[in-house]
Amino acid sequence: MLSPFASYLLPYILCLAPSLAQNLCNGYAELCGRLYSNVTTIGTHDSAFVGELPQDNQGVSVTAQLDAGIRFLQAQSHKNILGTLELCHTSCLEEDAGSVESYLSTVKAWLDANPNEVLTILLVNGDNVPVSMFDAAYTSSGLKSYAYTPPTSPVAIDAWPTLQELILAGTRLVAFLDAGANASVPYILDEFTYFFETPYDTTDPTFPECTIDRPAGATADGRMYIVNHFLDLDLDGIDIPDNAADNTTNAATGVGSIGAQADLCIGLYGRAPVGILVDYFDQGNVFAAQNTLNGV
Repeated sequence: MLSPFASYLLPYILCLAPSLAQNLCNGYAELCGRLYSNVTTIGTHDSAFVGELPQDNQGVSVTAQLDAGIRFLQAQSHKNILGTLELCHTSCLEEDAGSVESYLSTVKAWLDANPNEVLTILLVNGDNVPVSMFDAAYTSSGLKSYAYTPPTSPVAIDAWPTLQELILAGTRLVAFLDAGANASVPYILDEFTYFFETPYDTTDPTFPECTIDRPAGATADGRMYIVNHFLDLDLDGIDIPDNAADNTTNAATGVGSIGAQADLCIGLYGRAPVGILVDYFDQGNVFAAQNTLNGV
């Protein structure tokens, strides 16, 4: 039972709570004034593929990922035999995690309930379908209402809004597509106009490199970057996630850790990555690494 004094204060505390929450952006007051392009975010690689099978990459649902603190979701899409845009691993015969529309609806519901959070979604256009199909999924899910549309395109790396500006404007979703984006759908941004990526399908547990893998021939100038920090096992030429190593791979410090690879990248490019994609994010200590890189 509350003391009389606490009961007296409670209405005032409840009134202040919304304004106090507005001072937090993605959980930290220190991030509110930071440009989107200057915040490091752990991302879930293949976020929709949840389970313990060799083709799965995460252990908990997308909603649980967001509840835990993930603010960058990556997923790959393909058309199924009916022509529906689905979240499929390599092909819809291998694994089908449901429609893109359903996935985006889940994210929309979470954003509705969490008004001080900025999310990034990166979708892989596995069958190179027209961007209009993704626009239809964003529109029908309602998530389009949260999407950030740049005033000019492309946005210079030092001209992105701050997290607080995105929150106040109600444009708390930054949507990227790895192929097929164009000016006809201005809120779906072309990934490789804005980012370069480090190599994926890494099988060396020390993660010894931070070279530019995609787009081909790109330089780091003017681009944010994404570090692919998930370890695979090579089984007779087939790469599968090395789930047994996740506690080490997803550690904040040490050989092969998130921190070690990020430090290598920072040494090369003079700035931290914006996205770091991991498998089974709930293994290891991914948020300690994220907080260190953000200085919070």
